[in-house]
Amino acid sequence: MSPTRFDTMALMIASSPGGSTSRDLTYQAAILRGVSRTFALNIPQLPDALRDVVGNVYALCRIADTIEDEPALSPAQKRAFSERFIEVVIGRGDAAAFSCEIGPLLSSSSTGHERDLVANTARIVRITGGLGAAQRRAVERCVRIMSRGMAEFQQHASTAGLRDVPHLNRYCYCVAGVVGETLTELFCDYSAEIGGRREELLPLSVSFGQGLQMVNILKDVWEDRRRGACWLPRDVFQAAGCELRALSPGQAGPGFVEGLSQLVALAHRHLAHALRFVLAMPRGETGIRRFCLWPLGMAVLTLQRIHATPAFSSGSDVKISRRSVRAVTAVTSLLARSNPALTLLFRGLTRGLPRTPEPVTRAGGTRSARPGSRRRRSP
Repeated sequence: MSPTRFDTMALMIASSPGGSTSRDLTYQAAILRGVSRTFALNIPQLPDALRDVVGNVYALCRIADTIEDEPALSPAQKRAFSERFIEVVIGRGDAAAFSCEIGPLLSSSSTGHERDLVANTARIVRITGGLGAAQRRAVERCVRIMSRGMAEFQQHASTAGLRDVPHLNRYCYCVAGVVGETLTELFCDYSAEIGGRREELLPLSVSFGQGLQMVNILKDVWEDRRRGACWLPRDVFQAAGCELRALSPGQAGPGFVEGLSQLVALAHRHLAHALRFVLAMPRGETGIRRFCLWPLGMAVLTLQRIHATPAFSSGSDVKISRRSVRAVTAVTSLLARSNPALTLLFRGLTRGLPRTPEPVTRAGGTRSARPGSRRRRSP
């Protein structure tokens, strides 16, 4: 994504030494438009008190993602830099030294915006340091779980896929489910009314994150494969007579189609829980509702395209159009306050998608027993 003239000017101004908090925030808002298009669009919908902290969460997550996705880094390097990044975020590490050491190792596979964000880690972390105590605890926990979880999965990544569905759920938690939890904690800190619904919202927020992540996994299956990774569960495809290691882009044999259909059904179930997450928000919090509804609507439309085109060979084949994006934002914004209307819309948009009767549970079982005693976060 090419930066606008405003983006370019903002990055130049904010990259000057000794930038103030205001300049750091200007930089954060500008760089998010380059590294996270969807959430750069959504974040301005939030109430003023949430925009900067949610933007900070996504900027930090994009740094963690850049470490995970960089093919020039070995699994050992990814683990080491992930631990360094955690130390930087919690205030025990040198952000400038971290950027200087990892920066030259990033290849052209990382975009210019991603490399710029890593180079300006200190600016993002300065914003983190200025957050309220509850906000900072939530953000630090998110980065810790996500970074350690992704590093572990990268250690064993291969085209053979993940072991089974529970393993997939755990991966999705580490890269996205924990982000849903973090958003819930931030929303609860912002609003006493939302805080009163915390126990209801937390499990649904994990499905919100995992549903979006599952759609991304399915959409990007061939791009991930070219990087030597596959996040599909072997057990589902082996039961259908399909070996993931032997797959080729555009292949749509009966076994692959059957396995894909089962995962579409699981993603559908998560997205249905994600809708419940949105509907549990106070109706007057239209900004928070829009923030959640827009990516949810886009995920549903993408899932429909994946289901309808199992022989797709790249993510671009099933990517929704800009016209569809505009339609999602317009319609969900219009209906944001109406739970019955949003429910009917979801039913209409998901018509024809396979369903699974299995209940969606959080990776690792109860909230107190998440994957790993280190309470790893998810992206």
